[in-house]
Amino acid sequence: MMKLFRCFYFLVFILFCSISGFAQLALPSFSQTAFSTYYWQKLSHFETLPKKEHQTLFIGDSITDGGEWATIFGDTDILNMGISGDISAGVINRLPSLINRQPKKVFLLIGINDLARNVSVDSLFKNISLITNYIKQESPSTQIFVQSILPVNNSFKTFATHTNKTASILQVNTLLQSESKKLNYTFLDFYNDFCDKQGKLNANFTNDGLHLKGAGYALWKHLLYPYVYDLNKQASIIPQPKSVVLGKELFPLYKVKYIVYDTDSLKTEAVLLQEILYKLGLRVGITKKKTDDCFIQLSQQKEPLSLSPNSESYHLKVDTNKILLQAQAKAGFFYGIQTLKQLSRDGYFINTVEINDTPAFTWRGYMVDVGRNYQSVKLLKQQIDIMASYKLNVFHMHLTEDIAWRLAVKAYPELTMPEYMERNKGMYYSEAEIKDLINYCKDRHILFLPEIDMPGHSAAFKRAMKTDMQSDAGLAIVKNILKEFFETYELSYIHIGADEVKITNRNFLPEISAFLKSLNKTIIGWEPGGNFDESTIRQLWMDDAGLTAGKTKIQYIDSRHLYLNHMDPLESVVTIFNRQLADVDSGNKEALGATLCLWPDRAVAQEEDVIKMNGVYPAMLAFAERTWVGGGYAGWVANANLKGEEAFEAFEGFENRLMDHKKLYFKKLSFPYFKQSDITWKLFGPYINKGNLAVKFEPENPGFDPEKAKPNSLAVGGTIVLRHWWAPKIEGVLTKPSENTTWYAFHKIWSDQDTVRGFWIGFNNFSRSQATDTPQEGTWDNHQSKVWLNGELVEPPQWLHGGQKGNLEVPIANEGYEYRAPTFLQLKKGWNTFKVKAPIGRFAGRNWNNPEKWMFTIVNVTP
Repeated sequence: MMKLFRCFYFLVFILFCSISGFAQLALPSFSQTAFSTYYWQKLSHFETLPKKEHQTLFIGDSITDGGEWATIFGDTDILNMGISGDISAGVINRLPSLINRQPKKVFLLIGINDLARNVSVDSLFKNISLITNYIKQESPSTQIFVQSILPVNNSFKTFATHTNKTASILQVNTLLQSESKKLNYTFLDFYNDFCDKQGKLNANFTNDGLHLKGAGYALWKHLLYPYVYDLNKQASIIPQPKSVVLGKELFPLYKVKYIVYDTDSLKTEAVLLQEILYKLGLRVGITKKKTDDCFIQLSQQKEPLSLSPNSESYHLKVDTNKILLQAQAKAGFFYGIQTLKQLSRDGYFINTVEINDTPAFTWRGYMVDVGRNYQSVKLLKQQIDIMASYKLNVFHMHLTEDIAWRLAVKAYPELTMPEYMERNKGMYYSEAEIKDLINYCKDRHILFLPEIDMPGHSAAFKRAMKTDMQSDAGLAIVKNILKEFFETYELSYIHIGADEVKITNRNFLPEISAFLKSLNKTIIGWEPGGNFDESTIRQLWMDDAGLTAGKTKIQYIDSRHLYLNHMDPLESVVTIFNRQLADVDSGNKEALGATLCLWPDRAVAQEEDVIKMNGVYPAMLAFAERTWVGGGYAGWVANANLKGEEAFEAFEGFENRLMDHKKLYFKKLSFPYFKQSDITWKLFGPYINKGNLAVKFEPENPGFDPEKAKPNSLAVGGTIVLRHWWAPKIEGVLTKPSENTTWYAFHKIWSDQDTVRGFWIGFNNFSRSQATDTPQEGTWDNHQSKVWLNGELVEPPQWLHGGQKGNLEVPIANEGYEYRAPTFLQLKKGWNTFKVKAPIGRFAGRNWNNPEKWMFTIVNVTP
């Protein structure tokens, strides 16, 4: 039998050598008797399994076969195609059946049975090379991961022909690693992770020196997890903690039996952590008794933490047999638990680490405008949950508007009558719902901040009460509303708005302020806004009005250029991440922090559009990072590479973490963002068009080669803002943009095969606060912008409201790339070139509703 196998391997090797020089690989054929009965049973079973897109195949021998992969990953798209006793030739024989699935990924571990049959290292490597080459030939888009052969242990005195092959295993692994780039696969070297100090398979992972026990599969899952789901190797934490010291060992989360808390006041936090672990598939008890088991301990810190001396600070230390979470206050424990949740992403192991953490700003807010567009309590809670997960701590609810008054008032029920509302008629928040939201926020250490706008944005009040808010009668009604409000709700803060209004009664705001102070309430108002006194906290929305930290005793919150309704979702993440909030690196007595605002003035067709069309969640995570970490850069930018190399590297790092969170935590939620830091554009211009936007220039000539021509500029990103409508306040790519000019941009994209891919393509991201006109049919925008792929003109979408004049009461439908179906384009194998033509006439828009935001977006959404 051994002679037969040696001859068999020789034939496979000869065949490989004979075909390796040809473009098209062919596979050898084998007789039915070449493999075991079990092999053919399993192969026939595999062939009956459903074929779906994006499946991941685990291919190998008994070591792979023994893993319950779909269960431990909780993913039915992972198929275990290991066959006990299999050899590399067996994998070669079943390659057509495997590759017929066109899998997304293949994880291959094969070879120990070959070595046990005394197949040479070189022959085994040749066969593995044939496997990877054939997969790449027949399924070019499949990602291939070749795993190192695992160590063995001969001390168990079993599988002697396998466990004496350590030297050969090391040789094979060295070859697989050194040739990985040439053969276009990713090599995963897990050998040392499974070794003991003597270089043998750790006895904790095996009971026969070859195969794995449960602990071994748990470790293997942990090691594979980032590769299966395209994640960073280490768990990505958002927001980034202040201090992180990463260790090299592991804590076995799956072994935890108890959460130990040392004071009764921490039982709520222990239960919260218990629920989080339950969702990871872990059943963990809670106790005040000390335990010798693997455990997590919550311990009250009586003195302020030296590095982090405030109530939101925490200390988290993960050792090999214990996790310790310390904080001085409940908020610190809550935030530490959010970090621990992110560290526990695979549910099996956490890397040892020590974290000391504290926020840069005490005010980390998010505002929703429910006056214009009502949102259900369910949708509001969804947003509050995301806030809590990322350590935001102020939920600002803009309850009253010209459109509608959404707050129930027992003394004045007419305020919420349908006939006095202009949208979502009859939709408002009852006393029970507001109390529910207040408590929901409180449980998540979030301050509920109501805004009752006065005296501006009060047309709904006037319709219902038949009097102007600034009249004597109106002032009296407002005081009654506030009195009832604070008798009903236990709140310390209130926002009174007071922006965008002509003050006709100079006593209105002073009287309201005095009344609220008599109730011991802290007042916040918009700046620019009304005639406030110095005790009113100002929320900046346009300029700083001299409110620079250190120059005034007035406290302020920054919301300048933090309006999501005005931003392209790719732009918003860049802009917010790079911001220096409140003009300081960290908060102080005056500069409290910032609030991210969602002002969708335009009507929406359904409430979810508020989240989807404004790119809320990716922007919220960028905002959470910046408000917690602090820092950033002075000035406002719209593109990723405008603050220098160091800033761009920081953005790349954050974007990698952001993409991890999209994959892990936003699978069922709208998250309109794709990686863009790896997209580079060559810009050519300016070409003077003299107002003729259709005129053609040199880059449109068939002979123009962007690889040989010298670009005038380089830009990075999926969205490129050449000039923002708020220039020069917001910096775009062009340092000196000129009217009546045309620019061209080129970008190359690689494809492993001829295929169709979806792209976001757009030229004018509509503000959701303006009555912008929809482009005419047959055009991308009103600038005569164009885009080509490999010289072929890309046709614009069929607009659902083509040529329609802007109207705030007509919901946006498919005008934005991020909420319409992608544009599907044919890519050829190899390099593909996008060419963009972006003309501009005058910078001054036709009116406020149609500003000239000179930009374009192209990003692959099905990579």
